[in-house]
Amino acid sequence: QVQLVESGGGLVQPGESLRLSCAGSGIIFSRYDMGWYRQAPGKQRELVASITSSGVTNYGDSVKGRFTISRDNTKNTVYLQMNNLRPEDTADYFCVQDYSVDQIRVGRFRYRAQGTQVTVSS
Repeated sequence: QVQLVESGGGLVQPGESLRLSCAGSGIIFSRYDMGWYRQAPGKQRELVASITSSGVTNYGDSVKGRFTISRDNTKNTVYLQMNNLRPEDTADYFCVQDYSVDQIRVGRFRYRAQGTQVTVSS
């Protein structure tokens, strides 16, 4: 059974940092492309970042230069380091998985995690 489990969300002040983790099980993790989406209340979900099985990364315009996606295949985990957080980054964040990053980019991923709340507020 495939399972993606996140950790690391929480409440922070503007300008602070958080690191999200997403651990996968039940699959050969290294073969999959991964991504992080977010969705704020009343807004469409947004692809924040993606990383291919070979480590090629891509970022949404709103997070470029502030967020970093990475993966550790020995730990079956993908990370999202979020720096200089802003109130507009407040959302539910969830990781996704698919064989193709092209599918991830159009929202057609095979698996997704439950989601973790990130709140940026003073």
